[in-house]
Amino acid sequence: MFTLAEENYLKAIFHLEHESSGEVSTNAIAESMETKPSSVTDMIQKLAEKKLVVYKRYKGAQLTEKGKKIAANVIRKHRLWEVFLVEKLNFHWDEVHEIAEQLEHIQSEELITRLDKFLGSPDFDPHGDPIPDKHGVLKRTEKKLLSEIEKTQKGVCVGVKESSADFLQYLDKKKISIGTKITVLGKEFFDG
Repeated sequence: MFTLAEENYLKAIFHLEHESSGEVSTNAIAESMETKPSSVTDMIQKLAEKKLVVYKRYKGAQLTEKGKKIAANVIRKHRLWEVFLVEKLNFHWDEVHEIAEQLEHIQSEELITRLDKFLGSPDFDPHGDPIPDKHGVLKRTEKKLLSEIEKTQKGVCVGVKESSADFLQYLDKKKISIGTKITVLGKEFFDG
């Protein structure tokens, strides 16, 4: 069993590794966790002692297979809870992240197995992010940022990179959600 803080660090490193494809600097982790690099170094050393990360001074940290499995499981629980909150309890997609942050640390694997089955084993959360399967495998999809689509080009919204409540509410005002077919007529910037 791991602490809430340890699980959150593993999750942050998991996300950062997928963005950078390699070792993650303590500064990047600190920025992601909104904490000091010295605090990150302390936690990384604890995680290394538990064989959850490999840490190389001045290079950064990388999850071990055990660390990846734990991180993927926390992410799986988080995203399943988001689906449940939106689909079954009628929460809006901009309301579920903080609640799922709390629920993701529930330790009962039987509960998560039943939740997954109850939801029909969804592949994606309400924001379009892939849900790791019970083995920790993420489904990969081809995506292109809306900002990269040229005027008159068409696409379908399959996910959102920014999931702050302000941004999701902005998308709602524009009538854009997962599955929305889009034709780019012009571009404007979100400054929320």
